[in-house]
Amino acid sequence: MNRKKTVTILFIFISLLSFGQLPKITFTPHWLPQSQFAGYYMALEKGFYEQEGIDVDIVHPSASLMATDRLLKEESDIISLFLITALATKSEELDMVNISQLSQNSALLFVSKKGSGIKSIEDLNNKRIGIWESGFDEVPKALVNSNNYKVDWIPILSSVNMFMIDGVDAMTVMWYNEYDQIINSGFNPDELNTFLFSDYGYNIPEDGLYCLNKTLIQRKDDLRKFVAGTFRGWEYAKENKEETLAVVLRLMTEEHIPTNLAHQSWMLDQVLKLIEPGIKSVEKGELAESDFHKTQNILYEGKYIDKKYQFSEFYKPVK
Repeated sequence: MNRKKTVTILFIFISLLSFGQLPKITFTPHWLPQSQFAGYYMALEKGFYEQEGIDVDIVHPSASLMATDRLLKEESDIISLFLITALATKSEELDMVNISQLSQNSALLFVSKKGSGIKSIEDLNNKRIGIWESGFDEVPKALVNSNNYKVDWIPILSSVNMFMIDGVDAMTVMWYNEYDQIINSGFNPDELNTFLFSDYGYNIPEDGLYCLNKTLIQRKDDLRKFVAGTFRGWEYAKENKEETLAVVLRLMTEEHIPTNLAHQSWMLDQVLKLIEPGIKSVEKGELAESDFHKTQNILYEGKYIDKKYQFSEFYKPVK
């Protein structure tokens, strides 16, 4: 076989391989592996993304690199974010849009020990409240400021240790995460007071899917396939919890993240509830316009942002 013929056959072979490759999507959740992201894991594990016609790679952020950094650098095509974080971060430089709203309700709350004397939301006035260093502070501060309370905000990491040793009077927690960590650390629910933000007019939905606006223009069909595969993954997780938890625990072990089955099981159950719209007049995966405006007003009034967007500029569903 002469050299020219060999090169021609090799070229055809490579072309055929390329033709058979699926479009690549890199997805980055906004935190480390845990049941909060179980639907994505199961969509990948069970081949739902591939069945939709895309090749998905899930890359978690690190302690020094946030999901938004990866999106800005175009290292990830899609990321997950809290709605309020996305609105606070959107800019001309990071022109991102919401393509699907996973969470429909807030899981944020303040928790205190009954022995602290904090029996009502008003009792938080002049108290020390733990709040995360890593962000997500806009809604807690908005709730406190709207009531003209004066509090001493104590920055904490993701641990509940400061709460356990009475370093703070109350703590900002997620219902599906840190609240259950406190229970697992030895407290009974009847030993705690809880103040869910949703009970005080701050039912701000959280996890949503975001991409750059230019990615939406260029790859809308691929993004639609990702959303479709993701909801198939969440449905599978709902119907196959034991298998799903095994996958979550495997991924957390691979990343050397300490956890236990009981906590991840609690988290999965609670996150699945947040995906359901409940009494909201939206379909699963939709962002309510009223939620968008409420969230943006919190940021604007709190001086986190100095510019407002139209709903149609921010929310561009691909379903």
